[in-house]
Amino acid sequence: MKLRNTLISIPAHGVWLDGLLSHAPDVRGLALLPQSSGHPALDNVPRPVELALQARGFATIRLDLLTRQEVMRDPDAPFNIPRLTERILAAAEWIAHQPPLAALQIGLVVRDTGCAAAIRAAVKATETFAAIACMDGRADLAGAEPLRLLRCPVRFIVSPGSPESVMLEKAFSLLSGPRHWLALPDSGDARQQEMLQARAVMTWLDQHLGSGLHAKVE
Repeated sequence: MKLRNTLISIPAHGVWLDGLLSHAPDVRGLALLPQSSGHPALDNVPRPVELALQARGFATIRLDLLTRQEVMRDPDAPFNIPRLTERILAAAEWIAHQPPLAALQIGLVVRDTGCAAAIRAAVKATETFAAIACMDGRADLAGAEPLRLLRCPVRFIVSPGSPESVMLEKAFSLLSGPRHWLALPDSGDARQQEMLQARAVMTWLDQHLGSGLHAKVE
């Protein structure tokens, strides 16, 4: 499938968020990949997870949740979970008003503090997202109540030796909705590890986008 790449700007409470939309008329769903690390997403080449999703027939949006100015002014900006949450919701609102995208189910593919923001966003907008894939990250920062209230299917993809694994185990134990814990094997190679992570994301979105299935996974 040949996708068309389009630079986009999404309005969010007085700022514009930079993004890259990769889309074709016959995609099977939309993967939203918000970046919260403070490193501009559009400065980087596509990561394996993005390429794998596109190859599988998903449209993707790679999106910066923070502006360059915010990152320069405040090194703690990536930890402002309420602001990141509102910006994910603003992106979902923008998607809902784009005719080529509005009918597509949305999967959230997140890492770092974006995991916490994605969980809070899915709790606030219960019908908006079909699935969440957390790649390591800080889901624990969502807070106990949002974790307990989450009903969107979520997969925790945990890399071997991840420093967040203990915190993620505690966060996972609070979940009562559809959930899946996936501990990746150690491939011994960083590139191969990213490929394993990409496949784990792809299979999760495969399961939940386009099928309407929200059955609990244990």
